[in-house]
Amino acid sequence: MELVIDRISKQYQNKIAVDRISLKLQKGVYGLLGANGAGKTTLMRMICGVLKPTGGTISFDNMDVSTEDYRAVLGYLPQEFGYYPEFRGEDFLFYMAALKGLSKSQAKQKVSELLKLVSLESDGKRKIKTYSGGMKQRLGIAQALLNDPKLLVLDEPTAGLDPKERVKFRNLIEELGKSSIILLSTHIVSDIEHIADTVLMMKDGQMIYQGKWEEGKESLEDFYLRQFEEESK
Repeated sequence: MELVIDRISKQYQNKIAVDRISLKLQKGVYGLLGANGAGKTTLMRMICGVLKPTGGTISFDNMDVSTEDYRAVLGYLPQEFGYYPEFRGEDFLFYMAALKGLSKSQAKQKVSELLKLVSLESDGKRKIKTYSGGMKQRLGIAQALLNDPKLLVLDEPTAGLDPKERVKFRNLIEELGKSSIILLSTHIVSDIEHIADTVLMMKDGQMIYQGKWEEGKESLEDFYLRQFEEESK
């Protein structure tokens, strides 16, 4: 199981959002850090086939990002996922399950299982417009897991979650990382420190750090914040 990102780039007119990044990701949790505008979301959207790169290639076990086979192993939670406010929570998950090609029996089992997993089993019949921000985020996490993805891409997944929910989510991701490739982007450095097997750090469209974080002279948070200080000078 391997996600291969080979010299991937994305340019918008005069701005290079992602600049020739190459990565090979295998089973485990990868924590992606970077300031706003660093290129994190652009990179993740290219990995998910939402954006077409200007240059370079992306593949998962030799499946190109544009293929149905690739999409079948992919789970994606964007920063702002689309939903229908009038839908009930469980109806939204059934709808997403149909889009992902699950049979009715598979969908019924997965929707029930995932509503319980994200602590929404008693709220599944409520309309999404009545959900709090944290509940909507948990629903988004559930939809990303519907097809038991081998590649799970999560953009700011803990936004809106309270501390207790974040701990539960971190435990879930840690467990999923034993059998899947998980790429997790967040501004919450402590989440990365707790669950990431490998830390990735972006700045100005480039990868400035890649590897296991071994705390030495400074903490990961101190190192991360120092990038902002250098940027503002």
